Amino acid sequence: MNSENSETTAGRPMESIQVDNLLINFTTEFQRIWNCNGSGSTPCALWRPVPSPDSLPGFFPLGDVAISGNGNINGSKIVAVVREGPAANGETAQTNALSPPDDFEEIWSDAASTPTGGTLWRPIAPEGYVALGTVCSINHEKPLLSSVRCVREDLVIEATVAELIWNDRGGRSRQYFSAWSIDPPVADAGAINFAAGTFIASGNPDSPVNDAEVYSLRMQIAVQSNPAPELPELSGFEAPEPLEPSQPTHIAKLPWFAVEDHGQSALKRFQESPYYYLQRTDRYVLIGSSHNTTDKNSLYQWTLPRVLSRRDLRLFNRISAIQVPGVWPASDSTVERPIKFSARLGEAFTHTETSSSGWTTPDIVAVAANVTKHKMMALYQLQSNYDLWRDNRTETAINFRYSDRNSLHWLEYPPEVATDVIATPLPVPELPELPELPDSPEQPVLPESPETTDTAP
Repeated sequence: MNSENSETTAGRPMESIQVDNLLINFTTEFQRIWNCNGSGSTPCALWRPVPSPDSLPGFFPLGDVAISGNGNINGSKIVAVVREGPAANGETAQTNALSPPDDFEEIWSDAASTPTGGTLWRPIAPEGYVALGTVCSINHEKPLLSSVRCVREDLVIEATVAELIWNDRGGRSRQYFSAWSIDPPVADAGAINFAAGTFIASGNPDSPVNDAEVYSLRMQIAVQSNPAPELPELSGFEAPEPLEPSQPTHIAKLPWFAVEDHGQSALKRFQESPYYYLQRTDRYVLIGSSHNTTDKNSLYQWTLPRVLSRRDLRLFNRISAIQVPGVWPASDSTVERPIKFSARLGEAFTHTETSSSGWTTPDIVAVAANVTKHKMMALYQLQSNYDLWRDNRTETAINFRYSDRNSLHWLEYPPEVATDVIATPLPVPELPELPELPDSPEQPVLPESPETTDTAP
């Protein structure tokens, strides 16, 4: 995933999400196209995203926005807009990412009911492209083909019709219609699927179109990888302490809408930290060492301290909404989000290439080793520290660490044959559940994680 610079309404640069030659950004500026005043139904309004020519040149809406009520949404609502971009990796794109619709198909109209009646239209996409929303016009005139853009079908993902936004039941229109939101599908590992913020219209006031084809946008989570730390080498009968890492090993870049930040509003996150950076820093920790100075083999044992605190992990999730590992937000979440999305970090980033059991059963492990006579043995463990940073390089949420029994590394001096090692899990007591936090919590006072002391007999 590459990116291109544009600006938010606050003047800060917002790096466009790039999927092949499709650029995706966001706007908070709209023009009201129609409202249902005088129809006798509950209030509603249809708005068109208007990307600023100064901060978002060349961007187009994907459809109009349906709102229950007559309030002004400028500066408070955030929706996606798109633009044709360069091909990824500097290559030449074979096919445009965007296309105007070929035509519009009427869905509903009350143009005959009131002088300012509106008409809803379904964009008819060219072959190989799909429409992601509905378009409104005043009276019965078709919208201009330049009003919206359709997206190449390989750049989007099939979605589902979700909640009812508004219907005109009780109004005086000769036809009924309803507006429905769109839910993205559950994300695969390393991806984010997200709705554009548009709506789907139906000629039935109580149910969406049964065979409606709806789509959401998608992106891969960009991960920057740096050289991994090197395992220390034994050159004598003393175990060296590992070097402290000078930089994160992996950095996952997450857009503002996929992260909560101490109850800050979506608009503030969008304007002040368009991206958040979840860093994973790997380091080797010396667990213990033994020098067998006797003339016979000897058994030595160590107890590995528990690295992962499930309490810290749960608190991190509650503050940031990010699930490690797994999909977020949870399917039963009742929090209203500015952009509907489903996200999942990559398996390599979360140490789940083969199994996720290390996150659910972080056992303390007793380790025993048979050290050969006149040998030196050292035990190192690879630990990963996760922390979350804003665009301005200030830290948010709470950090946590991870390791599992597969991360142990034995070194012997002088190096010869492999040593017999036995690792046995010890039971870990369950921690009490954290108290429920409100949907928009004030910045909590975070508990200090206890320092872990590496011990060896």
